[in-house]
Amino acid sequence: MTDTVVKIDVESGRKSRLSPEVRRGLLGLGLGNTLEWYDWMVFGLLSAFIGPKFFPSQDPVAATLSALAVFAVGFAFRPLGGILLGTFADRIGRRRVMLWSIMMMATTTLIIAVSPTYDQIGPAAGVILLVCRIVQGISTGVEAPLSTAHAVELVPEGREGFVAGIISFYVNLGILLASLVSYLCSLTLSGAVMADWGWRVPFIVGAAFGFVVVYLRRTLPETMKPEEMADNSAKKVWGGVRKHWLSVLAITFVVGAAQAYNYAWNTGLPTAARTGFKEDATAVFALTTVLGVVLVVGSLIISKVADGKSMSKWFLITRALAIPSVFLMLMYVRPGIAGFAAVLLGGSVVLVLNMTLYNVVTSSLMPKGCRGAGTALGYGLGVALFGGTASYLLVWLQSLNASWIFPVYVAVLSTLSIVFYLLARKKNGIFIGR
Repeated sequence: MTDTVVKIDVESGRKSRLSPEVRRGLLGLGLGNTLEWYDWMVFGLLSAFIGPKFFPSQDPVAATLSALAVFAVGFAFRPLGGILLGTFADRIGRRRVMLWSIMMMATTTLIIAVSPTYDQIGPAAGVILLVCRIVQGISTGVEAPLSTAHAVELVPEGREGFVAGIISFYVNLGILLASLVSYLCSLTLSGAVMADWGWRVPFIVGAAFGFVVVYLRRTLPETMKPEEMADNSAKKVWGGVRKHWLSVLAITFVVGAAQAYNYAWNTGLPTAARTGFKEDATAVFALTTVLGVVLVVGSLIISKVADGKSMSKWFLITRALAIPSVFLMLMYVRPGIAGFAAVLLGGSVVLVLNMTLYNVVTSSLMPKGCRGAGTALGYGLGVALFGGTASYLLVWLQSLNASWIFPVYVAVLSTLSIVFYLLARKKNGIFIGR
């Protein structure tokens, strides 16, 4: 903890206040999450436009699947980002790594925004897009897990529920902004303009916002003490990770199940609606914007309700609810915007519960000395294996008339996440919260 934090009054049970420095730190950390999720959601939402611009466009569905494949490749590099940047975070401190990650994201988003198309430079266009997504995958491999761990270390003990809600608020704000900007562009510009150059506008917005976040993060408080960094070699960091291997496995499935659900709702279903069922793009973006509002408001409510409560109990209850709720997607089996709306919004409450809590829960499973590397590795593996592939898998299964397989898959992941979490907690204890 930093010296600026007012410690919790255990005897009175009152919640500790946060200093201005800590609040500024939470703002910088939170807005970085906003940018990360904005960029990733924009790419997923606009994949039907991006695919034909960067890949051969004779078959729109094939081009869209190519864009979603690049989307998934970016996730595959998240574990590498977790290994590299997470280790640095445990050795040289959180602040500098948090600054590096956001600079990488902002720069590559700008490159995507101005990149030439397949018609202009041929296959090199797809290569540029792929390289940018790889760099973004490395960046985001540490962004979400480390920013949450950093935030938890900033605040007093007992305020983990508040951190969960606030960080989730900023994450969901990014999702909302991605949907809102896409909706406004689609509403303002014609479909032909969106397909031609209008898809670039949301990426330009994201790049500009990213450089604002870089400025805010220059003054982040550091939570690693000099003696902790001096005594924390790479060998010692990864010795700690190996010792807590079961926690890393649990983190992988806790994150993977939540992200598979999340990407199915935020990118997979909207993409299936536009490409498979030919729904109106403006109507789809409007509904995903409503979903974003639900997530933003819901995360703020949870930050109040869960503050000071047991994160373990909250996690187990909300993750159990995800198992039946994911089967709602089976209601959307034929064209019709009403059916799409019912599924999208019907699963939103359980989605916001799961997306609010999982990062704080994963941080609780690793000790501070290897928390950056351990949580980033587990997070990267979970997102790469299960989250980044979810949109592609959903659309592909729909094309095979086998949509029912996807909710079964997510339900199994959710069940395994509960089992591994309980096993890890029993073996290693819990390092943050209760």
